[in-house]
Formats: sequence, structure tokens, C-alpha cells
Amino acid sequence: MPEFPDLEVYRSALSERLRGARLERLRIAAPHLLASVEPPPEALAGRPVRGVCRLGKQIVLLLDEARFCSIHLAVAGRLHWTGPPGAGRKTAKPAQLSPRGNLAIWDFALASNEPGQLRLVERSRKKRATIRLGATAAALAALDRGGLEIPGSSPEAFAARLAGSTRTLKRALTEPARFAGIGNAYSDEILWRARLSPTKRADRLTDAETARLHAAAEGVLTEWAARLREECGAAFPTGVTAFRPGMAVHGRFGEPCPECGGAVQRIVRAENECNYCPACQTGGRLLRDRALSRLLHDRWPRNLAEAAERRRTLADRRPADTSTGAAPAGADPDTPAPIRAPDDRMD
Repeated sequence: MPEFPDLEVYRSALSERLRGARLERLRIAAPHLLASVEPPPEALAGRPVRGVCRLGKQIVLLLDEARFCSIHLAVAGRLHWTGPPGAGRKTAKPAQLSPRGNLAIWDFALASNEPGQLRLVERSRKKRATIRLGATAAALAALDRGGLEIPGSSPEAFAARLAGSTRTLKRALTEPARFAGIGNAYSDEILWRARLSPTKRADRLTDAETARLHAAAEGVLTEWAARLREECGAAFPTGVTAFRPGMAVHGRFGEPCPECGGAVQRIVRAENECNYCPACQTGGRLLRDRALSRLLHDRWPRNLAEAAERRRTLADRRPADTSTGAAPAGADPDTPAPIRAPDDRMD
């Protein structure tokens, strides 16, 4: 799901392109995409664009007379732009609606009197992206979940949002009513930088840990937003993803931690995966899952050393390869390998 850094790049790119533009029409191919009833899409036609803002994980196109169009990309939704051709380039063919491709198209008349098109594509069988239209300031305010915008926030405001929460830090950081724009990917990066376990309860942080978490959250979000903006340059962002090569732990299961070199571990719950470094975040302890640890009871390895010893024991019990007399091909039992924990207590 696009989070604060990617959404900020989307917002700035659209703000630049839609300055002085007019929305000619909004076309929607999939009825499930429209999550509002009033006003109808036709009511937005011909209205000037006043600006583009972000509300949490929503991109909002602001039109005149309090009209607006909110876009929530969910997990797989992505935006694409077709604008005026540059020098030496041919005019792009106008995009067409498609239930499997362009689910929605915004047609604009730009300040240069040339056409521009914004397209919403969702490459997933689970269609979760939504569009909401509104005609009043109250309707726009109702879309704000109230989460704290961490960049530029004070340590006191951050601590107040965590106060009294019995959620895990991973869960608390991703609650939209508590903090804005943070999802699965950047919460992993924030917790790694803060050197805090994703399953530690938010109400058990010390003052020093809370300050460290706030500094890590602000640093990760602002640094990645600046990095993505620099990588994108003047082009419209197209490489929006939750998995980036420069990340420390997210999406790097089994790879070495950039700080200590230990194997990055993961806990999986439903469609979400939490990545962490045991040495840097949990004092070397492997986080227990909800199902498998109940099955193994006391046999669940408490740390990487016990996990490696368990692997060596299992390797010794395997029958030898009949062709070579050696143990079956696989990982070296003396080399610690990542542990897959399918689920953990995330709430």
C-alpha cells in the first residue's frame, strides 16, 4: 500500500501538473470503485482545480465550490499520468476505460490548453481502491481519520498519541486514527531504526524509548520522501512499491541486517508480513507465532542459536543420500538460517 513517502511524491507531482487546470470529466469503469452517492461524477465536470492535498493515505483533488474527489489506492492501486508531449515526442493516444486496466480516468484541460489524463489502475483480483466525491467542507473533513502527521510534529504530541494504548508498536504505528500515512512497510523501517521490538506494547515504552521512536519515525518518513522525490525528478512517479532495495529490513527476510549482519526474520499474519532483526530489536529473541508456537510448546527456539542447534539435530536425523552417502542437499546445518514464523501477536 502506498504510504507517506510515495503519496507525497504523488501529491507534489499532481500539484505541479494540475496548477491552473480544469477537470473536464471523470469516467469510472468499475461501479465498486465509487464509494459515495452524492454528488454524481457529472457534477464535477468543468470545474477548475484549486489544488491537491493528502489526507492520511488519500490523495484529494480539490475543485471549486468545495467540490472534491478523494482517491484511496488501498494495496494495489496506482496512478498514471498522460500529459502533453515534450519536444520531439509524439502525442500520446488517449487512454480508454477498461475493467481490467484503467478503472477510472480523469480528463483535464491544462493551463496550456492541452489535454492531460490521470488514470487509476489496480493490478489485483481484490479490488479495494476507492473514490469518494463530495460537495461540502464538512464532507471533506469527515474523510480525515485524525491521525497525527509525524513530520514536523513535536515529541509531546507523538507521545500523547501513544499514551494509554495497549496495542503493539507495530499495530499502533499503523492505526490511521493514531498516526497518518504509515503502513506495513515503513513501520518496519521505523521500528528497526528505533531498535524496538514490533511486538512491544506501546504503553510500556520509557520516555527515552518514546523519544527515540518519534525521532526514528520522523527521520524515516522525511528521508524516504526526499529520496523518492529526487529519484523521480520531473517525471511522474511510476515505481511506487512497498519493497525498495535501500530498505533496512522490510521485504529482506533472510538477508543480512545492514547494522549487525544477522539474518532478518519475519512474522506473517494474514496478508501482512513484519520484518525485524532479532539482534538489533529483540535482544536476539525470536518472536513467537500464535499457531506454531502453541504446537511446539517448549520446543520453540528462543533465539537464533537454539534455532541453529535445532537444525543441526534435524539434519543428523535425515537419511543419507543413497548415491553419495552424504546428507541430503540443503542448507549447511552450521550456518544459521532465517526462521519463518507465520504469525505473531500483533494486537
